[in-house]
Amino acid sequence: MTSQTQEQPLATGAADGAVLEVEGLCVEYAGQVRACVDVSFTLRRGEILGVAGESGSGKSTLITALTRLQRPPAETTAGRILYHGRDGGPPVDLVTLDSGRLRALRWTNVSIVLQSAMDALNPVMRLGAQFADVLRAHDRRMGKKEAWRRAAELLAMVGISGDRARAYPHQLSGGMRQRAAIALALACRPDLVVMDEPTTAVDVVMQRQILAQVLRLRRELGFGVVFVTHDLSLLLEVADRIAIMYAGRIVEIGTAHALYTDPKHPYTWGLRDSFPPLHAPLRPLTGIPGSPPDLRRPLPGCAFRPRCQKSFDGCERTRPELVTVGGHEVACLLYPAGDDLS
Repeated sequence: MTSQTQEQPLATGAADGAVLEVEGLCVEYAGQVRACVDVSFTLRRGEILGVAGESGSGKSTLITALTRLQRPPAETTAGRILYHGRDGGPPVDLVTLDSGRLRALRWTNVSIVLQSAMDALNPVMRLGAQFADVLRAHDRRMGKKEAWRRAAELLAMVGISGDRARAYPHQLSGGMRQRAAIALALACRPDLVVMDEPTTAVDVVMQRQILAQVLRLRRELGFGVVFVTHDLSLLLEVADRIAIMYAGRIVEIGTAHALYTDPKHPYTWGLRDSFPPLHAPLRPLTGIPGSPPDLRRPLPGCAFRPRCQKSFDGCERTRPELVTVGGHEVACLLYPAGDDLS
């Protein structure tokens, strides 16, 4: 298995290259449903952090909170999202940032690639016009011709002929639209790109081409990526680290290599073992029994307990917190707090 985890590890901490620090983030819907609960992680510059989990685990809520794109009844009720700029100045809390400063940060510092490019791209505007809008909004000195020329360069950067800048989205294939959406997100050379399942709507061959482009551009431009998907096998190939979400919480976070070779949380085991290996003897796939919990009626103790084959008496009473185990973090009562089993 080819994995980016074989690259040299990046430095940690704000002073050592962090671009984003999320601390105790909580997001609720109508003040009743807690879709993200006490989510914390650090993204380093040039790093790809994968976020995986079943539908309803809180992945999409997390990324709309990170980019301040959530709409009522969703509301960030606690926590901080600290963005560290290139200039080395004090971090900016995206949660409390006013709309004017937030608008200035978008595209130039933080951008997003949405799940469906056909929905994200304006169907009645040529591609070049959409690129020109973004470029000229953040650089008032740029003329229209220069913006269109830059749009053609950006399309060429993701393997699309520059003359397709005059095409409408419906005149492109699904893979080309998705690559155009990625190029649009990189138009102003941001530090952070959030990707919401950017390869879901394309076939496997095109999926690999798009991911190869993302990895190449990441190496060339040095931006950090939060890559959200339900496909853990995909993240094992491209991510440096992976955060596993369940019932709105991160239940395990570590390097892609560690989560593949030695997952600690029973939920991570189930996700890993639910897809067939390419180079191993045939074996039955077990999957994960049951269904994700109803967030309107949170269970006491561990939310994964009804589906867990390793549960015991304490799981129904005590909610596990993240502890360091074997070099990464896991929230499971199988590992007592403070015991580093590395």
